[in-house]
This record gives sequence, structure tokens and C-alpha cells, in this order.
Amino acid sequence: MSPSSIPETAVELNGGPSAIAQGHTQVPVIIERSHGWLGLNWRELWAYRGLLYFLTWRDVKVRYKQTVLGAAWAVIQPLFTMVIFTIVFGKFAGMPSDGIPYPLFAYVGTLGWAFFSNAITSGGNSVVSSANLITKTYFPRIIIPAAAVVAGLVDFAVALPVLAGLLIYYRAEVSWKLSFFPVVVVLATLLALGVGMLLAALNVKYRDIRHALPFLVQVWIFVTPVIYPASLVPSRWRWLLRLNPMTGIIEAYRASLLSRRFDWGSLAASAVLTLVILTCGLFIFRRTEKGFADVI
Repeated sequence: MSPSSIPETAVELNGGPSAIAQGHTQVPVIIERSHGWLGLNWRELWAYRGLLYFLTWRDVKVRYKQTVLGAAWAVIQPLFTMVIFTIVFGKFAGMPSDGIPYPLFAYVGTLGWAFFSNAITSGGNSVVSSANLITKTYFPRIIIPAAAVVAGLVDFAVALPVLAGLLIYYRAEVSWKLSFFPVVVVLATLLALGVGMLLAALNVKYRDIRHALPFLVQVWIFVTPVIYPASLVPSRWRWLLRLNPMTGIIEAYRASLLSRRFDWGSLAASAVLTLVILTCGLFIFRRTEKGFADVI
């Protein structure tokens, strides 16, 4: 039986050789492919929650293995990017920042973007990188890109103290809008999971995705209001900016953390697009996962 046939129907005898030696009756454990359009078995996913935890920490440890600074890289990346953006765009180019000190403006956008870009990059390569695991045992394959995204959340959390320090240094106003921050993080996580699953499924069959991913991230950041405010775009063209789901998310980061006005229209557009991308990514991933072990 090839490994790819396992998601369809698999039978495992519970007990093993020791049970046979002791004369115990073996109980067959049947693993069947879930039915339905999306085919998610929530009970099975919950049963494998320990594997999600293990793979998440595996990804975190591998990322910083044999590094001198370790997890400090999670802080260095957005911090140094903010410094470069401040010098080039804030000082030299005079980029507006909606009345917010540009270092703070850039760091909030960079922090949110760093989580998303790292999550989709890791998620897109996660299945191919876990080839040995996929071909040897059965488990819900969706756990692999999900673990890559959750690992990105760990880096995001590590970098938050620097953000808190900048908020204090610039005496940023904190209001009830801060309560929306976790909601925005969840929305960004779902978007990263949707994109990650889609790229992971495509990357198994088309290895060009691995080479195209860095280019995609580089282009995507410039069509997202990370280094510039959305208000810089003329109002008649702003609807194009809203077609990018990260636009509403980055703007909502700033609105919640810096007590700015929420652009509810942009945030609603991001939520709808996130739902569409998550559904499409899940659908394509579930339809193609049965052949991962044969193709990978």
C-alpha cells in the first residue's frame, strides 16, 4: 500500500506484538478520509493537538539552531527594517505618516508584515520540508502549515516588548481600541494560514513556488501600506488597495495600537478576502493532500 492511500482508508491493529503474545484480542482502528466539501475532522484535529505543539516548537528551534543571537533575531529583523525605513523614507524621502512619529509608524507596520511574510514563507515550504514525516506516518496534514504559522506567532510575541517600549517612548495614546488588537492578530493568522496552505499544496507539485515566494513577498510589501499610509493613495484608486487583504490588517494594527480612526470598510474587505482565501486554501490543500506522499 502506498502512503498516499492512507488518508482514504487505513487499518491499524491496536496492541502490537505484545498483545499477540499475551493472547489479547486485537481491536482494529480504522482511519477514513473525511467527507464533505472541506472535509475537516475537528475531533481528529483536537486529538492531534500535541503534534501541533511539537511541530511548532520544532520549527522555532530549527530556525534558531546554532545561531549566536537565537530568538533575538525575531526582534532584530523588524527593528533594523524600521531603522532603514526611517532613514530612507522618513528622513530622506519625507514620507508622511498621518501625524505619527515615523519610527513608530514604520515599526507597527513592519512588525505586522514580518509575521505575515515569515508565516507564508515557512508555511509554503512546510510540506516539502517535512517529506520524511509525511511518507512514514499518518496524521492530519493540515497540522504542518498550521505549525509553521503558529511558530511565526511566537516570533511576533517575542518582538512585542520592543513595540511596548516605543509606545512608551513616544507617549502614544492608548485607548479602548487596543482591545481590537487580538482580533486583528487572529485575522492576520487566518490569512497567513490560508495563503500558507495554498502555497504548500502548490509547492509539492510545482517547485517553482519555492523560488517565486521571495519575489512575491518583496512585491507584496510595496502594495501594502507598511512604509506609507493608505491615505497617501488618491481616493479614486483606494479601492484597488483594498483588494489587498493585508491593507486593512496593517491599518487596523495602527488604529488599535496608536488609537487612530478605524477604516471599517477596509477592515471588512480584508475580513471577507481572508475568509475567501482561507476557504480556497483549505479546499485545495484537502483535495491535493492525498497525493503528497507519492509526489513529494
